[in-house]
Amino acid sequence: MSSIKSALKAIGAAIQASRYDDATQQAQQLLAKDPQNYQANLFLGFALDKQAKLPEAQRAYDAAIKAKPDDAQAWQGLLKLFEKQGNNKVDEYYGAALNLAMIYGKNNDIYKCQDVVDKFIMFARSQGTRQQHKRSLEILLPASPVYPFLEGRIPHPSHTYQKIIDIVEIDEKERMNKVIGERRTRLGAKVNQVTLEVKREIFRDSPLESLYEQVIDWTTDDDLRRQYEEKLLRRCYDALVVLPATQKMEKSNKVEKLAGDMVIIKHPFQLAWDITLEWHDKPLLENMDVGILREYCLFFPHAGLARVLEGFMTSEISPFPLPPPVPQTAPQASNSDSGDEDEGGVDLNAPLTTEDRLLMMIDGMSDAPSSILAHRAMAEYYSFLDEHESVVELTRAGRQVVQQEVQKTGLPFKYALLSLSELLGTALVFYQSPKNHPEAKSLFNEVLSSNATSTAALLGIGLIHEEEEDYPAAIDFLDRARSRDANNVRIRAEAAWVKALNGDYERGQRDLEDCLEAIDGSDLRSRELRAQTHYRIGVCLWNIDTSIEARRDRTGAYAHFLAALKSNLNYAPAYTSLGIFYSDYTKDKKRARKCFQKAFELSAAEVEAAERLARAFADKGEWELVEVVARRVVESGKVGQSPVSKKKAVSWPFSALGVAELNKQDYAKSIVSFQSALRIAPNDYHSWVGLGESYHNSGRYIAATKAFVHAEKFEPDVEQGKSGDVWFGKYMLANVKRELGEYDTAIDGYRHVLQLRPDEVGVSIALTQTLVDCAWDSTSKSLFGQAAELADQAIRSAQGLLINYPNTFNVWKALGDACSVFSWIQGRVANFPHHILESVLTANDAQEAYNVVADIDVVSTDIFLAKGHHSAGEQEGLLLTRCLHAAILCQKQALRAAVHDIHGQAVAYYNLGWTEYRAHVCMSSSSQKNRTRYIKAALYCIKRAIELEAGNAEFWNALGVVASELSPKIAQHSFVRSLYLNERSAQTWTNLGSLCLLQNDYSLANEAFTRAQSTDPDFAHAWLGQGLVALLFGDPKEARLLFTHAMEISDSSSQLVRQQYASSIFDRSLNDTAESSLVDLIQPVLAMNQLSSLTPNDLSCQHLRSLFLERIEDTSAAVAALATICGKIEADYETTESTISLSRFALAKADHARTQLAIGEYEQAVESAETALELSAEDAGNELSSDARRQCRLSAHLTMSLALYHSDRIGSAVESLETAITEAQGNPDCICLLAQMLWATGDEISHVRARDLLFDCVEAHSGHVRSILSLGVIALVDGDTESLDAVTADLQSLRLNKDVVVEEHAMVAELLRAIAALSEDNPSRAALQEVQAEVFLFPNQPHGWTGLADLCGDDHAASMAVKTAIKSVPPRGTLEAVDLSRALAGTAKVVDVQQAIFLTPSSQHGWDALGRCVSRQESL
Repeated sequence: MSSIKSALKAIGAAIQASRYDDATQQAQQLLAKDPQNYQANLFLGFALDKQAKLPEAQRAYDAAIKAKPDDAQAWQGLLKLFEKQGNNKVDEYYGAALNLAMIYGKNNDIYKCQDVVDKFIMFARSQGTRQQHKRSLEILLPASPVYPFLEGRIPHPSHTYQKIIDIVEIDEKERMNKVIGERRTRLGAKVNQVTLEVKREIFRDSPLESLYEQVIDWTTDDDLRRQYEEKLLRRCYDALVVLPATQKMEKSNKVEKLAGDMVIIKHPFQLAWDITLEWHDKPLLENMDVGILREYCLFFPHAGLARVLEGFMTSEISPFPLPPPVPQTAPQASNSDSGDEDEGGVDLNAPLTTEDRLLMMIDGMSDAPSSILAHRAMAEYYSFLDEHESVVELTRAGRQVVQQEVQKTGLPFKYALLSLSELLGTALVFYQSPKNHPEAKSLFNEVLSSNATSTAALLGIGLIHEEEEDYPAAIDFLDRARSRDANNVRIRAEAAWVKALNGDYERGQRDLEDCLEAIDGSDLRSRELRAQTHYRIGVCLWNIDTSIEARRDRTGAYAHFLAALKSNLNYAPAYTSLGIFYSDYTKDKKRARKCFQKAFELSAAEVEAAERLARAFADKGEWELVEVVARRVVESGKVGQSPVSKKKAVSWPFSALGVAELNKQDYAKSIVSFQSALRIAPNDYHSWVGLGESYHNSGRYIAATKAFVHAEKFEPDVEQGKSGDVWFGKYMLANVKRELGEYDTAIDGYRHVLQLRPDEVGVSIALTQTLVDCAWDSTSKSLFGQAAELADQAIRSAQGLLINYPNTFNVWKALGDACSVFSWIQGRVANFPHHILESVLTANDAQEAYNVVADIDVVSTDIFLAKGHHSAGEQEGLLLTRCLHAAILCQKQALRAAVHDIHGQAVAYYNLGWTEYRAHVCMSSSSQKNRTRYIKAALYCIKRAIELEAGNAEFWNALGVVASELSPKIAQHSFVRSLYLNERSAQTWTNLGSLCLLQNDYSLANEAFTRAQSTDPDFAHAWLGQGLVALLFGDPKEARLLFTHAMEISDSSSQLVRQQYASSIFDRSLNDTAESSLVDLIQPVLAMNQLSSLTPNDLSCQHLRSLFLERIEDTSAAVAALATICGKIEADYETTESTISLSRFALAKADHARTQLAIGEYEQAVESAETALELSAEDAGNELSSDARRQCRLSAHLTMSLALYHSDRIGSAVESLETAITEAQGNPDCICLLAQMLWATGDEISHVRARDLLFDCVEAHSGHVRSILSLGVIALVDGDTESLDAVTADLQSLRLNKDVVVEEHAMVAELLRAIAALSEDNPSRAALQEVQAEVFLFPNQPHGWTGLADLCGDDHAASMAVKTAIKSVPPRGTLEAVDLSRALAGTAKVVDVQQAIFLTPSSQHGWDALGRCVSRQESL
């Protein structure tokens, strides 16, 4: 024991000497002996603390405390140790400080106890977190174990609770913001939902409610208590809002109790009062505590609900008694501290006008959008004022507010929802009826399911059935409502009126008169009801006796209508009835109109008055007023039809609105209006016509057609009922057909209308224009005869119109266009009715119009007055000139007719300019002076049109076209200006490209044509222009493809397209080694035939046409065409002696001779060939090029030699042919022909010469097929084995030559088979080998298969021959019909043989095969 004491003294001495290491070592040695030694652990902890070995020191102190837990020294050391470690040991400090304070408290050392607590609180506040500070403050609360020792020395618990509340509020706010910010970034998260969930989590674990309650319980300050009561209520309400629906009941009860307590003590906290008023769900507003309502208005005068309640409680419909008068106070009372007047409160005793009250309530509603009570009060007041639209808007919003409050509070708000439903249903009965009746009925049924005796619901359903004309059902519901409220005069009057509407007018009259006695008329509502009752009695009297005398009786219904107006001057139905009385029975139209106008001004629901007004306005053409009336009726909602209503909807407002909008050219709206009318009245003929006209004017022609066709179904009803004419619908249908391009149908339609209405000038003009349009359409479709006939009809139709209407622009324009048609189809110019035009254009009053640009174009009526006989050529020119002059003169007359219309003048000048330019184009064969005058006149007219209307792109384009020949710069500027106004014009881009082409700017021309193609790919001339560019760049193949495409997409009136296309095809046929098939020449021939009809005097086109006719073996037509061409060229040469005409005549004669040879006119062919040879000689004075001269003379020589040969003048033929060979410089074809001709003479000398010619030809032209074939045939006939071997070798090489065409391949194969068949060594096998080789080399050609079938009789080979032949015929190949016929005949099948004969009846193969088939059948 003494050793322990001495050791402790040594440790103490070491500590006093600051030898902490020695003290630590000695203490540890001592503790090794006595681990529970309190003093040693205390010294060790102190020494370690001084050495900054804090964890070891804490363990030493803990050991000391464990040895003596009630000793303060170890706890003190531990606190000092914790203080040194700062915020790391705040939580451990809390336990140590609490234990130390308890030790001091138990030892009654209160000062040290308080000091420990104060130091800990200061340490936690400075070093710890807010949560640690909050925990430190909890030591000061009554629940703390040290509170009994320190009570009175520490702050009052209410203050401590306030500090803790501040800390908790700050923490919760920061936590809420942080968690919401984190969760809102999640995928699919919604801010509102995230906020609700976070609040729910935080409120669930929050101690704030209990803390607020502790402050309220402990504080002695009433103001502070009220403050925290407000916070508690707000907190509970917020928690209620975020709670799940299943947990809301308990919390809502608590919230309601807290709010009710505040209201009881009259604490002016608005949320508490709002909850008390809003949550006390009463069936009627009169069931509410009026005292609380007035106190609410007093406490919160600026609140929105207060202003609504104040207005409601001071209104006529307030169920509450007036407040007691405020006693008069002394004057000094004005200095009272009452805050109401200082804060601008409203004095409830001050009288309010109706306007001020309504404004105050509306202003209050804007500040109380979420108040159920405000919505109920305001809706009832609006209902009293019959502001049904406002009631509907307000109650719908109120029902949404109720649903929101149900979700937030969990309370049902049953009565509020029922009340709003009743008000909404009642308003919907009257607002936009009957559209809203289904919704109103649904609401009333919902109310009746909760309250089967609801008077408002029963009355509302009765009114709905009344409006729907379901009177028995209405009587049932109204009787039930009357039994519920027998003293309600309005219900009684309504029930009586429904009985009257049901047909029992007498009983209705009696009941209404009983009701009338009960209506005193003391207030506005009763006066309105009295006026309504008077009116309804009048209606009953009106229908009880329907005689004219009874209705004219001014003491009957008329008197009651007047009485209704005396009770209520603004009762609209009475004005309507009076209007009918004045209109139908007194014939006072002026008074009737005033009555109808007054009725409609008062109420848009007066449909009868509106209809009569609209008809009156329509009769006067006042369509703007018609539109106003019809639109107001439509917007009233009284004309629609309910799906469950028996009441017929009214269609006339929609029809009238459609007509008014049609007159305003607002076609989209008129379509909608007519469609609405037709939904109501699908059999309304006039609405269908109006709909069709609207579709037509808006460009929807297919829909317009359907509408007019549908309207035709109702024409018999219209004609039978005499409710209008049907001609206009037929006229509009014809207009639609015209727009769709169905001109024949349109013409028939116009003529049908004219049969019904022969004096309709507009229809006649439309017919004339359509005839012209159809003529142009026929021209584009190559129906030139029909086009001429239609143009003739148009001219005759215009003649009849101009007799009575000489100044009609459209007629003159149509007449001019009809004359222009003949200038486009010059082949029909002989059909031009110039005698009719002579009578029209030479009228006495028409001469002034011809003075326009007469000094430039020198066009007058003289051409029509010229008489005399003319040759055929002169007659054609005269007729063309007459037709062009007639067109010009008609356009001048159109210009005179448009003298008062600037736009019309511009169009007339534009039309005249184009007509002058057309004359310039057609008079290309005239003198330069005559042609120039037309183009100068055209230029003047187009410029004048631009002066009048400079923004028209078409005018600038026309100026560019006309100026292209005179001034390229002006033309370029014009085209650019036109494209500036309309860059989407493919025609203008093409014209610009053509101008560039004329100026040799090929690249820019190509760009312009490309732009035109991209703008409109179907514009043929753009492709034509690009083809010309390709041709100039030396690419004829590309040009031909472009010309072909242009031909495919162009119309038949495009002359240049057809000319270039045919020329390109002919050039290809000349350059190709293979002979063109018939299929390839069909389209060019058609194009040239069309061109021949358009320009019959174009000799170059006619010549090209004859060449195509020759190639398709239509030689008779070719001979006739060339004879005509030769005659015209000869006549021209005799007149002009032109060397060009001489050259043309020589070429035409050579071609003529060739065609004459083809038809067997040998003598004529010889004569024509001799003429061609004479005129094509170098010294004949022609202008033929060397190549053209060589081809012309070669053709003439060959023709003449063949003609002489067929005339049995073989010697002359040989001489002519030799001359041809000499001039053709050894042409191999000519040599072959000469050899054949020499061989045909039969003498040996000729045979030898023929062989020599062929050998020389083969030597000079090794690949010439016909020479080798001819030589092989001669060798085969002569049996010349040596020559046959050489020929066979050449034939074998030709078989593999890709330049040899199919027909030549067939001849080579046939000759090889013949050589093999005549060989000496096994000829059958040799022939078979040749056939097999042919099949192997050319399996896709029918010749080998046909030979194999003939040789072996193989059915499979014959079948393959047919299949390959079918695949080789045009357009997939060039196989001729005779080859296909031969393949079909080889199958020996009756069907195939018949087809073979049908294909080529002149071929012997088919007939022979048919004979074999017949023989085979007979043998069977």
